[in-house]
Amino acid sequence: MESENQSAPDPSLPVEPAEAYLRLLSTIERWLSVYVHSLVASSSDAQDIIQEVRITMWKHFSSFQPGSNARAWAHRIATNHVLNYRRAYKKRSALSLDDAFVEAVAQEIEQRSDALELQSETLLDCLRKLPDAHRKIILWRYYEDCGVEEIASRTQRTIDAVYRGLSRIREALQECVKRQRLSIPS
Repeated sequence: MESENQSAPDPSLPVEPAEAYLRLLSTIERWLSVYVHSLVASSSDAQDIIQEVRITMWKHFSSFQPGSNARAWAHRIATNHVLNYRRAYKKRSALSLDDAFVEAVAQEIEQRSDALELQSETLLDCLRKLPDAHRKIILWRYYEDCGVEEIASRTQRTIDAVYRGLSRIREALQECVKRQRLSIPS
């Protein structure tokens, strides 16, 4: 009977907000990790900061406006935690970076991550436009890390034919990305 009580959901935790929070967190989790790790030298300290950011986000989740920019909200929280960490670190260490410098680096990372996210979305869109056979070859090569020899075996082509095919597919993707960029309003 006691084990039943241990596995029961916590009635003090509302199901809907928790689910909404977890969905939001899953959309920014990778970005948050990259962002904090890029500003903090110690991996274990970065992990601690990320955990504190998650807790702060959960504590203030009721004030988050659905539909607003979750990453911008998390960015501000994460930056504050990183600055607090650096201030505490500055007291322990003779070598430390100025807060203004950290803010500038944080802003640069944010700007570059926006551009990289746009590039990634554009590339994914172009990948979807490829014929299935070409998309499979790209997925095998770059996502499954298959060697050219293995792709040749899977497609029953020569190694030279696979190299030429990959070259043509990459050119097609590059052209698609260029066209997409030109069609995006500035």
